[in-house]
Amino acid sequence: MTLSGVELRRISMPLVAPFRTSFGTETVRDVLLVRVVTDAAEGWGECVAMSGAGYSPEYTDGAADVLRRFLIPALARARRSDGPAVAPALSAVKGHRMAKAALETAVLDAELRAEGRSLARELGATRDRVACGVSVGIMDSIPALLDVVADYLDEGYARIKLKIEPGWDVAPVRAVRERFGDDVLLQVDANTAYSPADAPHLARLDPFGLLLIEQPFDEEDLLAHAGLAGMLTTPVCLDESITSARTAAAAIRLSACAVVNIKPGRVGGFLEARRIHDLCVSHGVPVWCGGMLETGLGRAANLALAALPGFTLPGDTSASGRYFDADITAPFVLRDGHLDVPAGPGIGVMPDPARLDAVTTWTEWIAL
Repeated sequence: MTLSGVELRRISMPLVAPFRTSFGTETVRDVLLVRVVTDAAEGWGECVAMSGAGYSPEYTDGAADVLRRFLIPALARARRSDGPAVAPALSAVKGHRMAKAALETAVLDAELRAEGRSLARELGATRDRVACGVSVGIMDSIPALLDVVADYLDEGYARIKLKIEPGWDVAPVRAVRERFGDDVLLQVDANTAYSPADAPHLARLDPFGLLLIEQPFDEEDLLAHAGLAGMLTTPVCLDESITSARTAAAAIRLSACAVVNIKPGRVGGFLEARRIHDLCVSHGVPVWCGGMLETGLGRAANLALAALPGFTLPGDTSASGRYFDADITAPFVLRDGHLDVPAGPGIGVMPDPARLDAVTTWTEWIAL
């Protein structure tokens, strides 16, 4: 392919309800989209960075800046412009995995659309639908939490994930178990909110039969996670700590986790995400696909990844209506606890032009 240019587009997507985690509350999703135009097709990628730097060092303004000043020029200088060539072309720029992932996804989408192949097929998907879980934010009260969980179970979600933090952990987990029983697949996510000194307290979650406890400690502290894993019967899952196949290999070797959450944006793109999947499968470590409140563009690509054989646990690939009243693509609708994997070329969906224009706050065209 020959690249003609790249469009950066900022959109503002109000959430249907505030989403609170240990690092903050979101009411509007500030999204950076990347559109790559080639002589054969155009492709879309979604950057999962948030507005602020509370969850990750990356943030939306910074992602736009590094794409504009460094990543897009580096790709323009590369001899090849196909999907597998993107990561090597960008390797001189340190970090910025979320921005790199968005650019790689857009290039992959354009390449696969031109060739009539789907991302799911390219990655090695073995299913045409995937089981879906839902992430439940921190609530103002346990009764409010129970009402929300009841609604999601009525909708058919296959797994419930509760966000936790110090002061909101054992009691809400106990309440959900008592109300809905032991058959509900239940897990918790701390988003690094605890310290190793909290390990005895986290052990109080063991009696509730959780699928896993996700990222309790700082992302750089693999040894603390390994120590916790030796104390708990609940499997420890790593999320923020897994930034590449290399870090995943180190975590597995240290016995710091028994489960891995793979987020393509966090690891630099879908090709690196597939490498992590393959590594985990070779070590017998189950994986699942995390979410970052994506629009339909990001959700479509995540579903392609989640259809790989090693994704044996329901992920956070929830229906569009979980987050947005109106998505920028045709909505993804939950059916029997599953979402369909797009089968069309590339990521399999395109944004609706009228809806996209309605939520756009800024665009920039970079000719190559």
